[in-house]
Amino acid sequence: MSYPTLLISGKYLLPTSSQSSLLSDHGIAVTGDTITEIAPYEELHKRYPKAERLHTPFGLIMPGLVNTHTHAAMSCFRGIADDLPLMTWLQEHIFPAETKLTPDIVYKATLLSIAEMIKSGTTSFNDMYLFAKEVAAAADSAGIRAWIGEVLYDFPSPSYGELENGFNYVHEMFTQYRNNPLISITVDPHSVYTCAPDLLCKTAQIAEDLDLNLHIHLSENVPEVDTCRERYHRTPVQHLENLGVLSKRVIAAHCVVLDPHDIELLAEQNVNVSHCLESNMKLASGSAPVVELMQSGINVSIGTDGSASNNDVDMFGEISTVAKVHKGINLDPTVMNAETTLGCATIGGANALSASDTTGSIEVGKKCDCIVLDMDQPHLTPCYNVVSHLVYAARGSDVVHSVINGRVVMKNRKLQTIDEEKLLAEMRSLAGKICP
Repeated sequence: MSYPTLLISGKYLLPTSSQSSLLSDHGIAVTGDTITEIAPYEELHKRYPKAERLHTPFGLIMPGLVNTHTHAAMSCFRGIADDLPLMTWLQEHIFPAETKLTPDIVYKATLLSIAEMIKSGTTSFNDMYLFAKEVAAAADSAGIRAWIGEVLYDFPSPSYGELENGFNYVHEMFTQYRNNPLISITVDPHSVYTCAPDLLCKTAQIAEDLDLNLHIHLSENVPEVDTCRERYHRTPVQHLENLGVLSKRVIAAHCVVLDPHDIELLAEQNVNVSHCLESNMKLASGSAPVVELMQSGINVSIGTDGSASNNDVDMFGEISTVAKVHKGINLDPTVMNAETTLGCATIGGANALSASDTTGSIEVGKKCDCIVLDMDQPHLTPCYNVVSHLVYAARGSDVVHSVINGRVVMKNRKLQTIDEEKLLAEMRSLAGKICP
């Protein structure tokens, strides 16, 4: 039997999103990249005196958060075009700005988002963007778990040029990362309004052939739905169903404007929804009918979207917003309760990414993706219900340690795999090239 390499312990251990799973004065033993034991921490310390210890007296150990929809490199556009409608924001500001992107900018801007994600509790993210090879390289370098795809459009891309090159790009990435323990490749048609039916069908076939997830923006606002009805006489969801695209491998971001039949189709096809509430609110797109989706049995996860439309990738902030806004929309304080919302951000995200056997909860045999929060804070005292505090009171800045795949990537709020000071200086310099 291999000897544990790391012991992570603290006042509280929350293995799942349920308060009933809470353990006091416990820890986890990690051997290599895998959780091999959960026990009272004094027993673990006595049993494995040679293992590295990461002990936080007032610490809360919990599963790392899973961000199921973002565009990490868009951190370089943070704040350049705020307070605008989605299509104006996208077509008049973001698409033109993206023509200035280079592989170097994307690599560094991705690292910037990863630094922010790790420092605010995210251990896994699902990304769709340009120059995806650089996104993957940044994620691999930083040691974060990631699902990454090159966005595909009908029109030429600043990254790969003509569409046929985009398909080659996807296959090259799949070949490069097929055995990587942290990086998984996805197939990413941008949306129904930027992708012709043939492109959507081809991406679905590639996803099927290579056994990959398909990640797409879907029904984000009223103009998108109206455009789809004009072109194809169907809603975006019904359009994808008619083309045979919908399936359990699909991660549909947004899903704001849905009719009852759309919800039925998403449920029938076991489509996973990534709910990006703060971005949808900021762009005045509306809010996904999350309560109805979950009542229909649809797996709902949580995403931040990119920093150009949120404007951060702090999942604790997103969780708090999700829990509160839906109570207000439904005029019902019982919906999206703390356990449900935290579940969407942990095991719900893992389920969406077909990774629930790897991450999303703290269990023996799973990979060690966990975070530790310092509960010795005025805004977290007293503590009667840990899950309630995580959703309604905790902040990303409360995370003190982060462990991904058994590797400590942040210790005492200091990043271990990213030179934060150097990166911030480089991004300040690059900003002048993006927005002179």
